[in-house]
Amino acid sequence: DPQQMELTTASKRRLRRFIVIDEVVDKLYGSKVRAYFEKNNVQHKILALPTTEETKSMDLVLNILHEVQNFSLDRRTEPIIAIGGGVCLDIVGLAASLYRRRTPYIRVPTTLLSYVDASVGAKNGVNFLQCKNKLGGYTPPVASFLDRSFIQSIPRRHISNGLGEILKMALMKHKGLFDLLKNHGKYLLDTKFQSCNGLANHGDAALQTTRIAIETMLEELAPNLWEDDLDRLVDFGHVISPELEMRVLPSLMHGEAVNIDMAFMTYVAHARGLLDAEEKEQILQCMQGLELPVWHSGCSWALIQRALRERLKHSGGQTRMPLPTGLGVADIFNDTSEETLERAYKLWVKD
Repeated sequence: DPQQMELTTASKRRLRRFIVIDEVVDKLYGSKVRAYFEKNNVQHKILALPTTEETKSMDLVLNILHEVQNFSLDRRTEPIIAIGGGVCLDIVGLAASLYRRRTPYIRVPTTLLSYVDASVGAKNGVNFLQCKNKLGGYTPPVASFLDRSFIQSIPRRHISNGLGEILKMALMKHKGLFDLLKNHGKYLLDTKFQSCNGLANHGDAALQTTRIAIETMLEELAPNLWEDDLDRLVDFGHVISPELEMRVLPSLMHGEAVNIDMAFMTYVAHARGLLDAEEKEQILQCMQGLELPVWHSGCSWALIQRALRERLKHSGGQTRMPLPTGLGVADIFNDTSEETLERAYKLWVKD
C-alpha cells in the first residue's frame, strides 16, 4: 500500500520487530531472516526456542514474555512475529494475548500441518498437567503469511503428518479434496508440496489441495470463531486423539494421532451403517497411501473410554461425535451406543 509505505518511511522512529522462531527453523532460515531485517534497517530481536509438544508449557510462554518486556515492545505498532510449526504458533499466540492484555502477532507457518491448520482460526494454548492445550485462549493473529517453500525442507513424515489434517477436511466437507488426496497423495509427498511445472497428470495438485483445505477450514471456523456452538465438524479426529497423543509422547505426531482417531471413527461410522464396506476401505487405503498410521497399540479400549468421558465433560454432557456419512459428507452424532463403539473397536483391532 503506497500510503502505508509513505507513512512508514516518513516516520523518524526506526522500525522494530520481535521474532520468535523455532530453533530448527532458525538453523535453516535464521540467516535469511536476519539478513532481511538488516537490509531493511529494522531493529530486531530474534528468540530461537525449542518448540515441541514436550516443551509446550507456561514456562516457555513466560520465557518469551521476559524477553518481550526487555525489548520494550510497543503493543500498538510492533506485532510479535512467530515463525515455526503449530506448537510455536500456539505458544507465541498465548504469550501475545497475555502481554498487556493483548498484543498483535503474526503467524508464519513452516510445516504443512501449521500451514493448513494452526495458521487458521483464533485458538492458542499450551499443555498443562499432561493434558493437551489445557491452558489457552482465543486471540486471532493480525495476519498469517503462507509460503509453501518452507515445506520443502521438512522430513517426509512431517508432510504425511500435515496430510492427516487435510484428510480430515476432505472426509468432513469435500469429496473433491478426498479425490485429490487419493489420486495425488504420493506425488504430494514426493514433491513436498512444491508447485512443479511440466509434470503430466498432476496439474498444480499442491496449490489446489492446500487452498481447498484452508477454504473448507475457514468455512467451518469463521462463523464459530469462539466455539459458542460445540457441534463442530473440525473436531473429527480430535475425540480420542488428545488422550492418545499425550499418553504416548513423543512416539506420535499430532496429525498421526488425529488419523488414528479418524481410522477408528471410520469403523464406528461403518458399524452404524453410515458408510458401506467399499467407502470404509477407500478411506483406509487413502490413509495408507498418505503414509499415515491407521492403528497404534497405545489406543486401548480403556483409553477410548477415558477419552469419551473427558469429551462429555467438556462438550455440554454430549459426545458431539463427528462421523462421515459418505465420502466428503458428515454429521454430528450424540447417540452412538457403547455396544456400537466396542463392536467397531473389535473389528478395527482384528483388521
